[in-house]
Formats: sequence, C-alpha cells, structure tokens
Amino acid sequence: MEFTKVGTMQLSLIVLGVVIFLVVPLIVAIVWVKKKNEKVSSVITGAAAFLLFALVLEKPIQNILVFPEAMGLSAHAASRFLNARPVLWALVLGLFPGVFEETGRLVAFKSVLKNRKNRETSISYGIGHGGFEAMLVLGGNFITYLVFAAMINAGTFGGLVAQIAQKNPAQEEAGYQVAAMIAAFSVKELLAAVIGRIFAILYHTGASILVFYACKDPKKLWLYPLAILLHTAIDGVMGLQMAGVLSLSSEMTEMIALLPAGLIFFAAYFLLYRKDGEKGQA
Repeated sequence: MEFTKVGTMQLSLIVLGVVIFLVVPLIVAIVWVKKKNEKVSSVITGAAAFLLFALVLEKPIQNILVFPEAMGLSAHAASRFLNARPVLWALVLGLFPGVFEETGRLVAFKSVLKNRKNRETSISYGIGHGGFEAMLVLGGNFITYLVFAAMINAGTFGGLVAQIAQKNPAQEEAGYQVAAMIAAFSVKELLAAVIGRIFAILYHTGASILVFYACKDPKKLWLYPLAILLHTAIDGVMGLQMAGVLSLSSEMTEMIALLPAGLIFFAAYFLLYRKDGEKGQA
C-alpha cells in the first residue's frame, strides 16, 4: 500500500511537539528551582515516584487484572467479570492511577522529602511528576511520530508494517491508521495535546499540594483519600467513554476531564498553598 507523504507543515508541527513536550518541562523545572531556591532533588523525587508507582508497579498489575491479553496472558475470571460490567471496569481503570500515584506522593513526602516542610516542595514534586509524565508519554509519542514520518517519506514504513503484521496481523490496520494520522497532523491536534497536558500538569501539581498537606498536618490526613477519590473520578470518566457507557464528543469528554483538573489545582493552591504562605508572613 502507498502511504501519503508527510508534508513540511506536518513535519514542522511534529518537531514543535517534540520541543514542547521534551524541552518545556525542563525549562519550567529549572526556572522554578532557580526562582524559589528549591532543591532539584524534590523535582527528581516527583519524577522518580511517578516512574516507580505509575509505570513499574501500577501498569503491570493493572494489565494483569484488566488487560491480561496485553501481557500475553489468557483472559481469567477477574478480567471476564470486569469486562462484562463496563461501569465497574471504568471505575477500576480510574482507581489504579488514583491509588498508586497518590500513594506514591504520600510515600515520597513521608520518606525522601519528610524533612522538607516548606510549601514550595509540594509544587516542586508536582512539576517533577507531571513534567516527567509529559516528557515520557507525549515527548516519546512525538519522537515516534517523527521517526515514522521520516520512514514514510523514505518509503520504508510499509516494510515495518508488513513485518509487524507477520507477527500480529491485527496490528496491520493500526499501522495504516498511524500513517494517515501523521500525514494529516494539524495545528488543532497539537493544540489539543498541549492544552490537555497543561491541565494534566495542573492536576498533578494540585494533587501534590493536597497530599503534601496531608503529610504535613495530621489533622489534614483526609486530603490523601480525597486526592485518590478525585483522581479516580477524573480517570473514571475517561474509562466510561472507553467502555462505551458515555457517548460524548471528544471535546465534551476533554472538558469533563480538564475542568475538574484545573479546579483541583486552583482550590489546592488558594485554600492550602497560598494560605500557608499568608500564615508565614503574619
């Protein structure tokens, strides 16, 4: 099959995406650390906790329970039970990141960062967590798009698709879809990715503030389960859309996920972070 060549505009947008998602999070972290005289290890701890709790621990366990086929395993009683109940399936899908990522924050603030009581540590952690996720997920995706675009224009992408199809015929159509998406990549798609990631980082920063104060003040420990509940709700909505329980436009689904993420950040910032600063100045 002949693939549509990737135009200069699409290549430029993909390169811009690589820069935005790989370089901008680093710049934000550097500016924040310099401006607030923060320790860079607080940012690194956020990134490391995301890597450990979300990728090393959460994803394999979630896949074994919900998506055993992705691990090369056969469907089992638990996965069949969940797949037969879309609402429960969506709830579990949201619960995994809620429990693991918020627990990662709790463990980090209770161990590695336990002696850092300054409020800026909460945002440093959030920048590390959210920024590293952006670099790894979207930065990695855009690098992949760039490599595939070069292969399409060089005429070698078809060979890659054929090679993959030999091992897994079901993936052949996915290869064509990826090629079509790259060839038609637009400013709108890049903006959607950027806006979505900004709100994701805002959420991670807001949740980090919540869990930081849950660890700092025993009377506010309830903020930790609240963070789990909020995280589960946001990801659960996306799960309901994936399960077909909700039949909303992509724009409406994004709004349902993004607006709460922004509200959580601003609530945490003004009700906890900023109030703490005002107390220190009193």
